Amino acid sequence: MSTSKQETFKSLGLSKWLYESLSAMKITQPTAIQSACIPEILKGRDCIGGAKTGSGKTIAFAGPMLTKWSEDPCGMFGVVLTPTRELAMQIAEQFTALGSSMNIRVAIVVGGQSIVEQAIQLQNKPHFIIATPGRLAHHIMNSGEDTVGGLKRTKFLVLDEADSLLTDSFAGDLATCIGALPPKHKRQTLLFTATITDQVRTLENAPAQDGKPSVFTYQVESVDKVAIPSTLKTEYILVPEHVKEAYLYQLLTCETYKDSSAIIFVNRAMTAEVLRRTLYHLDVRVASLHSYMPQQERTNSLHRFRANAARVLVATDVAARGLDIPIVELVINYDIPSDPDTFIHRAGRTARAGRSGDAISFVTQRDVSRIEAIEERINKKMDESDKVHDTAVIRKALTKVTKAKRESLMAMEKENFGERQRIQRQKNMASKRHRE
Repeated sequence: MSTSKQETFKSLGLSKWLYESLSAMKITQPTAIQSACIPEILKGRDCIGGAKTGSGKTIAFAGPMLTKWSEDPCGMFGVVLTPTRELAMQIAEQFTALGSSMNIRVAIVVGGQSIVEQAIQLQNKPHFIIATPGRLAHHIMNSGEDTVGGLKRTKFLVLDEADSLLTDSFAGDLATCIGALPPKHKRQTLLFTATITDQVRTLENAPAQDGKPSVFTYQVESVDKVAIPSTLKTEYILVPEHVKEAYLYQLLTCETYKDSSAIIFVNRAMTAEVLRRTLYHLDVRVASLHSYMPQQERTNSLHRFRANAARVLVATDVAARGLDIPIVELVINYDIPSDPDTFIHRAGRTARAGRSGDAISFVTQRDVSRIEAIEERINKKMDESDKVHDTAVIRKALTKVTKAKRESLMAMEKENFGERQRIQRQKNMASKRHRE
C-alpha cells in the first residue's frame, strides 16, 4: 500500500497539538505503516504491525496513544515493553520529544540503572512507562502496591520487537508484567515487529471480547522483501577460525571500507570485548555494545558511534534490533547467528530508507549449515567477497593483529574481566529458580 499524497497526520485523526509537534520535527508525510495503523488504533482495535526497522513503527503506536492520552491525561496510561535497554531509551526519547509541549511524564524502567530512583519515578505515576520485561517484573514483584498499583488502570500495552519478546527467554517476566495490567478486554494491545512469527499471530486469532473490535493486522510488503532490501549486498568470506581477527582488520582497512561506518556483530559479550580492545590497539576508532558493560558505558558507546567519533561498533545482538543508527554502511557478521531471523535484524542496520549497504559474513567450516539456512530464509544466495585475499592477510596483518590480541587478552585477565558479570548471572539464575 502506498500512502496517497493527500494523507496527513491530521487526516489520520491525530490531535492538533501532536501533528503540530510532528511538523516542528519535520515529520509531515505519514509512512505506509503509520497510515494503516493509526486510524485503526484510534478506533480502539488491537493491532499487529509488521514493517522493517526505519519505517516509522514508533510513531505508528505513539501517535494514537498520545492522542488518546491527551483527551484524558491521568495516571499511568500506557506501557511499552521492548527487549533491550537501548531500544527502550530510544522509544522514550521519541515519546518525550513528541509530548514536550504537553508536560508528558515518561519513565524508563530498564536494568543497569538505580532501582530506587525508578521506584520513585513509578510512585509519581508517569503517563508512559517504557521498560524491559525483566526490570518491570522486578518492580511488580518487589516494589509494593503504591509503586506499581497504577498499572491496573493502564489503557495500552505495546510489545515492540514482539517476535523477540514472545520467546521462551522472556516468557516468565512477560507474564508477570501482563498480569499486573488490566485484562485484555479493558486495554488495547499493540504488537509491532519486523518479523511476524507464529507466536505473534496467536494474538491475531484471539476471539473478540465484550464487543471489542477484532484485531487489525497490517504488514508492509511481503516478509522476504521486508527482510532484505534490494539495496543490500550480501557477501561471505571463507575464514580459518584461528585468524578471524586478522581478516577483520584487513576488511576494515581495505580501500573499499577504510572510511566506512561499520557494525561488527558477534555472538558473545567476551568476543565483543576482545575485538574492541584488539582493534583499539590497531588504531581503529572503535566502540562496543554488550551486556557486560554498565548502562552508562553502553549509552556513551552509542552516542560516540552516532556522532562518528567511533567509526566501528562491535556489538552483540543487543544492537541488532530496532536501534536507529542511520549512518551504517557495512555490517559484518563476525560470528554467524543460529537463527536466520537474527541475521535479518543485523543486516537491517544498513541499507535503510533506500540507501545502499553491504553485509559481509565470516564463514568458518562450522558455519556452512547456518549460512544455508539464512540463504533459504532470505531467498537469496550470498556472493563470495573479493575484498580480502589470504596472502595479503598473512603478509600484512597477521603478526601485528596477533600481538594486539595477545595484549588485549592479558589486560582482560589482569582485570579479571567478566568475573563480576558471571557471579551476577549465577545470582540471577538462583533467584529465578527460587521464584519458580
